[in-house]
Amino acid sequence: MASSRLAVPLHCSVQRPSFSRNFDHFKASLSSAFKPLLRQIQQLPLRVEVDVSKAVKNTSVKLLDAFVDSVFEFVDQPLLPSQSNFAPVDELKEAVRVTNIQGEIPDVFPEGVYIRNGPNPIFGALTSTISMFGRSNHIWVEGEGMLHALYFSKGLDGSWAVVYNNRPVETETFKLEKQRNKPLFLPAIEGDSPAVLSAYLLNMLRFGKINKQISNTNVFEHAGEFYSIAENHEPQEINIVTLETLHDWDVNGAWNRPFSSHPKKAPGTGELVIMGINATKPFVEVGVISADGKKLLHRADLKLNRCSLCHEIGVTERYNVFMDHPLSIDLNRLVCGGQLVKYEKEGDARIGIMPRYGDEDSIQWFKVKPNCTFHLFNCFENGDEVVIWGCRALDSLIPGPDQGKNKFDWFSEKFRSVKSTAEGSADAVPEEQLVFPRPYEWRMNMRTGDIKERNLAGTEFPMDFPLINGDFTGVKNKYGYCQVRDCIASSASGMAKYGGLAKLYFEEQNTGFSLGENQEKGLIKVEYHMFGKNTFGTGAAFVPKEGGAEEDDGWVITFAHNEDTNISQVLVIEAKNFSSEPVAKITLPFRVPYGFHGAFAPMQLPNETMRIVPSLNPKISERPLASAVRPQGV
Repeated sequence: MASSRLAVPLHCSVQRPSFSRNFDHFKASLSSAFKPLLRQIQQLPLRVEVDVSKAVKNTSVKLLDAFVDSVFEFVDQPLLPSQSNFAPVDELKEAVRVTNIQGEIPDVFPEGVYIRNGPNPIFGALTSTISMFGRSNHIWVEGEGMLHALYFSKGLDGSWAVVYNNRPVETETFKLEKQRNKPLFLPAIEGDSPAVLSAYLLNMLRFGKINKQISNTNVFEHAGEFYSIAENHEPQEINIVTLETLHDWDVNGAWNRPFSSHPKKAPGTGELVIMGINATKPFVEVGVISADGKKLLHRADLKLNRCSLCHEIGVTERYNVFMDHPLSIDLNRLVCGGQLVKYEKEGDARIGIMPRYGDEDSIQWFKVKPNCTFHLFNCFENGDEVVIWGCRALDSLIPGPDQGKNKFDWFSEKFRSVKSTAEGSADAVPEEQLVFPRPYEWRMNMRTGDIKERNLAGTEFPMDFPLINGDFTGVKNKYGYCQVRDCIASSASGMAKYGGLAKLYFEEQNTGFSLGENQEKGLIKVEYHMFGKNTFGTGAAFVPKEGGAEEDDGWVITFAHNEDTNISQVLVIEAKNFSSEPVAKITLPFRVPYGFHGAFAPMQLPNETMRIVPSLNPKISERPLASAVRPQGV
């Protein structure tokens, strides 16, 4: 979620009496809460310090800490048995050699690093707080980031050496909570309005931040450096070999706001197009970073009138693409007794097409049907049109049920598969399936202003977390891949689980079934690779074959976990024989929890790898790090 300053203009409608009731409750709770705080204050040692400003600051922090400890109780939100692989794991401390490989890693598979980010909730993400102000909860996307990496190195004799490692992303807030060995940040997104407001204020006063730096969503590369990211703060630079967290990246001080989880490299120039959202104005800004990563070349405020929770920006050869959908962060709504984050089903949705170095006046807006689209396959120009392929839903799973109540029942109902009476129709979707993301196409004509929309793959399966061959980002492509949600398993656990992968053939029509009376014509061909019973995967990435002649020359690689055996694997699937068995199943010696996005970085591994696992020394040739490293599927 976006961070924010404290200056908040309030505009509550007089037709909404909930603000008065919430404010009265807030004042009464605050008064009652101060009584135990005063007792704590009396016990604090008050001494005269030489550095008065430091003494005042330290005393203020101690007072606030005492207040929080007295008033707020952290309560566990235990995981169900069906949610066991969402539980955190310990840091390995040192990498391990992986030898249990079924099948063969192809000789032409590139050397490099497959890395995936995801939540590893240790300090607070599996808790809620109860206080005089009510209850507030963390939402399901929170939890401190942990990197899981698999290293592929080829020895002088042509044999493969595979190494696995994990490590938490050690942000400043992670290190602070680790030092005190307890959760410090109060949940400030979901729950009773007074509780969220008090958490919002107290987190800012104590730590200078509304939310902790979770850095759990994605890993991307720019100018040979690698970064871990979640869109509520700046990214953290990481050492791709040791997984050590180095520092926050603010583009040499030029970018002082949150950073999109999915920045994009502009085709042709290699510049990095970024976006940052915030809960206060300016709500959304777009930036362009130089190809060498040293300079912010362009920055523009889109001048939006709301904070639209846009998760991914798109690029074409000339344009930046922004999805302005009615999932918003609204502090006024929170103060008036509503949710901080909310999806308005009847709200306006539009797509903005902006020249690479444009400003708010140069954006051409296209009004589209209301939707919630977090992830994009690709965007490209086709004559006068800008084409966007993404995974569109008609409702949002973020933040969850109103005020975080009855979470399991709410998610279980939303994930349940219900047979549609108009299968294949993009909009005739039953209420229970509104949160199901599905492949979708928008075509915006930049000359006439017309727009065409269509469902690409029917409504048989929910699909999300799309990826492509990264060499085709921003230009026309033929194929896309995404994760296929298992509705039965997701409903049973109340958490999203993905039981397979799909390959989309954007230029081929689906001729494998006869069209029913209500089905749309022109659906594209889709090929599936399902994992098997009670096996679910996350973090899929495309690995291009070096020198491949066609776009789908390569492999899709993914983490997978079998819940019956509690064994985690990495699967290597040949893209051209997508529905066939994986060419390699790499069994890991430790459990890997479900996570979010993955990437593959082709590179010749540096000599540091041999320091991580000394036994690899005779197996790996001593070659320098490749000058060009390019993660795919980011």
